[in-house]
Amino acid sequence: MSHRVEIAETQQVFTVAPGESVLDAALRCGVSLAHECTFGGCGTCRMRVLEGSVSYEEFPMGLSEEESAEGFALACQARPNGDLLISTERGADGLAPARRTTATVQTVAPLGPEVLHLRLALPDQEPFQFAPGQYLKVLLDDGSHRSFSMASAPGGSVVDFHVRQIENGRFTSQQLPQLRAGDTLEVELPHGNFSLHKEDYRPLLMVATGTGLAPIKSMLESLMDDPDCPPVWLYWGMRSAADLYLHDEIAGWAERLYDFQYVPVLSRADDSWQGRRGYVHEAVAADLGDLSEHAIYLCGSPNMIRDAKQTFMVLGAQAPFIYADGFTFQHTTS
Repeated sequence: MSHRVEIAETQQVFTVAPGESVLDAALRCGVSLAHECTFGGCGTCRMRVLEGSVSYEEFPMGLSEEESAEGFALACQARPNGDLLISTERGADGLAPARRTTATVQTVAPLGPEVLHLRLALPDQEPFQFAPGQYLKVLLDDGSHRSFSMASAPGGSVVDFHVRQIENGRFTSQQLPQLRAGDTLEVELPHGNFSLHKEDYRPLLMVATGTGLAPIKSMLESLMDDPDCPPVWLYWGMRSAADLYLHDEIAGWAERLYDFQYVPVLSRADDSWQGRRGYVHEAVAADLGDLSEHAIYLCGSPNMIRDAKQTFMVLGAQAPFIYADGFTFQHTTS
């Protein structure tokens, strides 16, 4: 039996066929819903079920049981049990629509082990707006794409990215290192509903692993020298000290952010490391305890996001104020 789905913010209506996910049905009917990985790992397609209920063939990694109990669901995996009224959560935020353009390479340079700094210039005559936390798609010749979060604050036509090189990755390990200043890439931006919510008026807890730092950096740069900047805690999880590719720069952010605390956490530190060890979400739990008043931003591996959500909800974190972006990687050479 088919079911009717209505989006509260836009009043768009579409029909979901038996066995079909909410996302697949929306795309089939020409209704745009934010999405990325499509297998329940990244959390980009998170929605809130206002009326009705959904079920899953397998509960998705990008959603916690606590969030589900609060009415949140992932559209790419959710199957309606009946008619639904859903909220896409970001529908009223005024995020700019994505557009395609040609970007010019300014810089490709090493940032740290397996991480490259990519700087792109966008056409001046076509001003692009994005929200801190959103990402860009690099469009490849075969019709596929690779997604990278903006690592600089909005403003101007030059945008930075932190690109992790994937072994045998067609773009990150083969094409990207060969690019030179003046080369061009076909791109589309902005994408994603992971963005800074200044309207929350809450202390900020930012938790990242790997290049999940990039969108967090964009958010924090947008708050620098802002007299309304709330207290900020940044916990960055890496394996070794050599992986902390912006360690010294981040330490200097305290001069431009109000009440800024930076805590790097290493899971495979050697004997010379004098800082925190273990898993990044466990360090947060040990340090902060009660998280009921925080707005929490999680970015990095889906495993970290899953574990952090579970731990933080026990500590009082409120699901509507947990924002997450799980990074997934494409390994194929095709």
